[in-house]
Amino acid sequence: MADTETLTGAAPDAPPAPDFSGWSCPLPLRDHPRVVMGHGGGGAMSAELVENLFAPAFGGPALAGLGDSAVLELGGARLAFSTDSYVVRPLFFPGGSIGDLAVNGTVNDLAMSGARPAYLSCGFILEEGVEMAVVDRVAKALGAAARTAGVEVVTGDTKVVEAGRGDGVYLNTAGIGLVPAGVDIRPQRARPGDVVIVSGPIGLHGVAIMSVREGLEFGVEVRSDCAALGGLVEAMLAVTPDLHVLRDPTRGGLAAALNEIAAAAGVGVTLSERAVPVPDAVANACALLGLDPMYVANEGKLVAFVPRREADAVLAAMRAHPLGAEAVVIGECVEDHPGMVVARTGFGGSRVVDLPMGEQLPRIC
Repeated sequence: MADTETLTGAAPDAPPAPDFSGWSCPLPLRDHPRVVMGHGGGGAMSAELVENLFAPAFGGPALAGLGDSAVLELGGARLAFSTDSYVVRPLFFPGGSIGDLAVNGTVNDLAMSGARPAYLSCGFILEEGVEMAVVDRVAKALGAAARTAGVEVVTGDTKVVEAGRGDGVYLNTAGIGLVPAGVDIRPQRARPGDVVIVSGPIGLHGVAIMSVREGLEFGVEVRSDCAALGGLVEAMLAVTPDLHVLRDPTRGGLAAALNEIAAAAGVGVTLSERAVPVPDAVANACALLGLDPMYVANEGKLVAFVPRREADAVLAAMRAHPLGAEAVVIGECVEDHPGMVVARTGFGGSRVVDLPMGEQLPRIC
């Protein structure tokens, strides 16, 4: 139990944790007569848009969970269903492309419900004048990513917009998968005592996009972590079906994912900041540009809330899989400061890791 017992406990001489129970920070809705980039960033503004505009307009109990995918009963089967759109700029980057993102992003949203992804749809929105060679390259990357993920693209659509009204290629994918019996993975199931595990180093995708978009060099090529996580989730479920929460920390990064889970379950999350795996290249890039790695997007990582009794076995199974080889425990779920994420710093203090307002790097997926 060394991995899960030693990390989250404070050092014997550490100062007592601050009491956040009396804190309040009322945040009024921001009055935006027009859409701004922050509404698509996966942070507080995105949440407000969904909760105060889209959810009331659509209604329905299946939407109420607001997870990465909806889990639905149909014909005696439990299906996970998800959709996502991809507007990344540039279309090709170290470690992947918009085609890879379109498959892996939707596959991962399904896998975060414990589903086995099966089928995808794909919509291409093309700008007039884009080279056919570019479209061909995107399509081939998408097809290859689907085969690697073990899913099949079975239907689709193509639209063309006038020159200057798009950005070359936009994609939309929707996917369905089967949820095994006995699996109930959703943000509301986080419980005090749960161990929080991240599957590997964070921030690689966002920094990879930024480096090619802005022509920045950090002494070493930073490659996106873009990958399909279905196989990793299956390895975790083989240990126990009782995984409480899974989330892939994409837009808004690890900070947004943890805040969303804490708010949904009404629990607190406590992190050891030193335990969060940040590659040197990501740390250096963020230090140079004034960014926080906790808010930088990932496309091939997951964060898991696991019952403490199962944590060591799940961690071992993750480390035995190529996409979880560097998995580590980063914290725990607590009763204190419900709805808040608090990180214990390397200096023995604490800081609140808040939900980002928008996103530090737009157009990253």
